[in-house]
Amino acid sequence: MKKKKIVFIGPAYPYRGGPAIFIGHLYDTLSTHFDVFILNYSLLYPSFLFPGTTQFDKSNVTLKTGISERIVNSISPFSWYKTAKRIKEINPDLVVFDWWHPFFSFCHFSISFLLGKKFNNKILFITENFISHEGSFIDRILTKFGLTNASSFLALSQTVENDLLTISGKRKIYRTELPVYDCYKLPADENKSSKITFGLNEDNFVLLFFGYIRKYKGLDLLIRALPLVIKEIPNIKLLVVGESYEKFSIYEDMVREMHLSNYVKMENKFVANEDVAKYYSASDLVMLPYRSATQSGILNVAYGFNKPVLVTNVGGLAEFVSVNETGIVVEPESPEAIANGILKFHSLQKSVNFSKNISERVTQNQFSFIAQLFEKIISDIV
Repeated sequence: MKKKKIVFIGPAYPYRGGPAIFIGHLYDTLSTHFDVFILNYSLLYPSFLFPGTTQFDKSNVTLKTGISERIVNSISPFSWYKTAKRIKEINPDLVVFDWWHPFFSFCHFSISFLLGKKFNNKILFITENFISHEGSFIDRILTKFGLTNASSFLALSQTVENDLLTISGKRKIYRTELPVYDCYKLPADENKSSKITFGLNEDNFVLLFFGYIRKYKGLDLLIRALPLVIKEIPNIKLLVVGESYEKFSIYEDMVREMHLSNYVKMENKFVANEDVAKYYSASDLVMLPYRSATQSGILNVAYGFNKPVLVTNVGGLAEFVSVNETGIVVEPESPEAIANGILKFHSLQKSVNFSKNISERVTQNQFSFIAQLFEKIISDIV
């Protein structure tokens, strides 16, 4: 039987970051069931709009690379026409746009519009976010515009589904979730790590804050929570690891002014794939003290290492945590709540097998059924 064809428009290797890894997972999982084509970006963000050091994956070990054509330029109308033409040449059964930021509204609107009537019921938008975490009123307008030509949506959390309901009308919304990112587990000889690697003692209780550092992720709240915990857990340490998209000195100054230098180790850098494991394996609890969120790849990386999480009850984060079993859920914007959550976990870990609970939850991950879901999405097209 001839395989159905699916075209994805989204970032893939050599780009780095969550959306590229997600597209890579989709490619690997769906390629055994469908003919999958990725139309990748030749230009993702113009350099003056990108706050990091590089948009590309410079790791020695590549993960979930997929096979892609780098054809889409996010700011070039000529490339949008060229991309639409290429999609028509492939003649897929489904065209899938990966949506995570309103910056791409004109690009995605134009490509989907240029496809014409033949594809007007074959356009699925995977909405990782509805609007960006630090979005404005303008972002909401751009999002609505960018999603205009979608014939259906695939939401990755209940929160995003609820947002989509405000604009979807009669268009169908499907649901799945991010995969568990266990792809960072490298062979045993590369995966060995200990707290000693970071100048810590093996009996230290280690919190890990990992990933891009932006205001909405609440690192400042976590730092303010530490003094409230130190009295009860004097052997606590905090590892802060990630590339800062704002002035990193803000956090360095906080640590110094609060006399926390002996408790906090900070590394302002993007972590290569081959180095991710050592940070997670050295941690006891992965911290997501976010001010806003939809879902988080960081949580799914933590689950990939069987590590429990502390999350704030914002967006869709709490949807993916079995309370007091795979992690702790606390109220947002509160150093006191974060501190109490840390203390609660520290106490519970003596009686709760968090690792076993996470293993069981991972087996229920909705992404495991993504191929069947795409079969249904295609079969629903009329």
